[in-house]
Amino acid sequence: MKKFAAILLVIIAIIGAAVFWLSSNIDGLIKSAIANYGSAMTQAKVSVDEVKILAADGKGTLGNLFIGNPAGFRTAYAMKIGRIDVDIDVASVTRDVVVIRRIAIIAPELNYELGSAMTNFDAIQKNITGYLGSANNKKKGGQKLIVEELTIRQAKAQASAALMGSKTVGVVLPDITLRNLGKARGGLTPGELGQQVAAALTTKLAGAVNFEKLLQSGAAAKTGSAIKGLFK
Repeated sequence: MKKFAAILLVIIAIIGAAVFWLSSNIDGLIKSAIANYGSAMTQAKVSVDEVKILAADGKGTLGNLFIGNPAGFRTAYAMKIGRIDVDIDVASVTRDVVVIRRIAIIAPELNYELGSAMTNFDAIQKNITGYLGSANNKKKGGQKLIVEELTIRQAKAQASAALMGSKTVGVVLPDITLRNLGKARGGLTPGELGQQVAAALTTKLAGAVNFEKLLQSGAAAKTGSAIKGLFK
């Protein structure tokens, strides 16, 4: 479950990066920040088709966010999201702590793929950890974030592996709501916020699907007879 949650770390960090462009209200620069920051973190292609954030009230939408796979994986992407709604407290943008009233991640689609050495989510998580821990990115000071509400709705996942051939197994994940992220600590960096989301999602997602069994069930994947055992 840490692997799925790592992708959410990317999303939080991307949105956090976009917040810092809000005062300019230039959607093209926000798109560039998302693509550059997200791709650097994941070492995979990250893009977004549409960004609309209004400086007047801080409300906006990110359309068609795409997070690809690192090299070596065959599925077309790790995650894509049709829409992310955001509501930022504009008055807080120039302060030390930026308050995001709401992030709504709507209908994310996930491909969880077992490669020859690790899963695509293992690879992404490893890349994120390396990026956040690198000396060049350990910045002191700077703005932090508080997210008053984060929701994930209508999420769907597909599990696949080389030993399954072209077969995939799908599951609909439950809706998730997290509140007051970073509030108790007076704000978090985008990376810290993403890590907190990852920890919370581990518990919630484990109740719906157990992807880890895919790593231990070669026979089940080959026959398909026991593939249902991957899910709770």
